[in-house]
Amino acid sequence: MRNLGSNIKLVINDLSVSYNDEGKTGDPVLIFIHGFPFNKSMWNKQTEALKENYRVIAYDVRGHGNSDAGTEDFSIDLFAEDLLNLMDALKIDKAMLCGLSMGGYIALNAVENYPDRFDALILSDTTCTADTPEAKEKRMKTIESIRKDGVEKFADESVKNLFAPESFSTKKLEIAAVKEMIVNTTEESLFKTLRAFYERKETCSKLPDIYVPVLIMVGNEDKITPLTAAQFMNEKIKDSLLSIIEHAGHLSNIENPSEFNNQLEEFVSTIYYYG
Repeated sequence: MRNLGSNIKLVINDLSVSYNDEGKTGDPVLIFIHGFPFNKSMWNKQTEALKENYRVIAYDVRGHGNSDAGTEDFSIDLFAEDLLNLMDALKIDKAMLCGLSMGGYIALNAVENYPDRFDALILSDTTCTADTPEAKEKRMKTIESIRKDGVEKFADESVKNLFAPESFSTKKLEIAAVKEMIVNTTEESLFKTLRAFYERKETCSKLPDIYVPVLIMVGNEDKITPLTAAQFMNEKIKDSLLSIIEHAGHLSNIENPSEFNNQLEEFVSTIYYYG
């Protein structure tokens, strides 16, 4: 029997996973995967906009939000396995998948390894590349600085890069909410996820093999995964669509939810009605 609502807990392979499940049974399924180090609440405005016509699921990646971390070392492969285990537990054969940043890494991995389980892919403010040596070094320095100065300072430094400049005057509540998500992530999960990023493999070489409909979205002022990263994926994925979200940085779904939702709804409705 399906459980509806927010912060539902389900134990899957000894891991307690927290998720939201809204919308009608039988409607097309859209699963949202959050970025790092956030949680499923970052998708609240998308859930509200889409739940009338879709079954919308947003879940906390292991070690984030209200999902347990488990005992294994984190990896993008493991995160993708967790997603498939959640789908199996909820008896979802196929779904549309939307991932932002880290969520995009997981979504690309899942579509690469389990292509028959997905109807469509939405990649937001993400990239297919592996970490450069400089980025790897920065990951390790971030771990050291969190150990030395704590999560609060890490959160303060993070938000400086996550948002477009204008958001600091127009989105103060949203910025406070994002900072709270970061602060509420344990140091252990921060370290394990940063190491997973350090170790992750590129998925760029697999992009031409993606055959489901793909929408790529990016904030026009995203400093972390800039427009060039989105354009590269757009060029490599046949017939993919590219949408640039104005007045937004790395968290385009939070900074400009109306435009983000419009682009998303237009795309998924095409899959639904004509797919």
